[in-house]
Amino acid sequence: MTAATDPQALPAQRITGKARLAGVLGWPVGHSRSPLLHNYWLRRYEVDGAYVPLPVRPEGFEAAVRGLQAAGFRGANVTIPHKEAAFRLADVLDDSARATGSVNTLVFQDDGTIRGLSTDGDGFVASLRAAGFDLPGAGQGAAAGRVLLLGAGGAARSVAVSLAAAGMQVCLTNRTRARADELAASLPGLSVCPWEEWESTLGDYALLVNTTSLGMDGGPEPGFCPSLQQASAGLVVADIVYVPQVTPLMAEAQRRGLRTVGGLGMLLHQARLGFQAWFGVEPQVDAQTEAYVLAGFSG
Repeated sequence: MTAATDPQALPAQRITGKARLAGVLGWPVGHSRSPLLHNYWLRRYEVDGAYVPLPVRPEGFEAAVRGLQAAGFRGANVTIPHKEAAFRLADVLDDSARATGSVNTLVFQDDGTIRGLSTDGDGFVASLRAAGFDLPGAGQGAAAGRVLLLGAGGAARSVAVSLAAAGMQVCLTNRTRARADELAASLPGLSVCPWEEWESTLGDYALLVNTTSLGMDGGPEPGFCPSLQQASAGLVVADIVYVPQVTPLMAEAQRRGLRTVGGLGMLLHQARLGFQAWFGVEPQVDAQTEAYVLAGFSG
């Protein structure tokens, strides 16, 4: 380990009466790696502050947010199942939040208002670029600039909005067709592919993204591994799941010699904006950060 990744070598956590405070709201919230990441950055950049997990039931969400604001917190991340409630609660919304109808980052402003951000999609695009994926010119021939998203939930919406803004042509597929149709109807330019057919159309895309929890440890189908037989040699396979680090889908892609992008990059990049807003420092997403968080997964 380097000095920036060894917990014993990092500066001690500095918390005074002037500490800046933030956290993550969810139900449950024990699975979140956000406290690991943000407290690493706090120590690395020697910030007087703390970031804590905040398990809050849905019916108590607004009261919890108001209480944190009254207690002097700078803001909070928001995870399942509170993202839509956070959207309704925010006084000011960024463009991504308005487009997605959800918020994953709350910033408590000095004038008493609450600013709502949606950083998931932009974090995903940043992780692609960090991995060397060319947006929007990826792929060759008919596949150039085309992406297929698995899923039609909140994560799919965020990723679709950001990919479309980056110039990609987005197609959705979902086991429940009605949800995919509803999402496509709400966002201009999106198309829909039937779930039963998407594996046979992979040659038409430069990028495949799993935005569902399929393949996640402890999820509904941890062994999820569709056929990639029809994929072109240039297909890039991305998965927003980061536990495990290499999902069965990614393992199959690697077995076929395809490039892959895991979900850890999205986690790291989407966190940067909130950290900067709350703690006044723009953190780096680099190899040291990734190594520290990966080590924490098994710690």
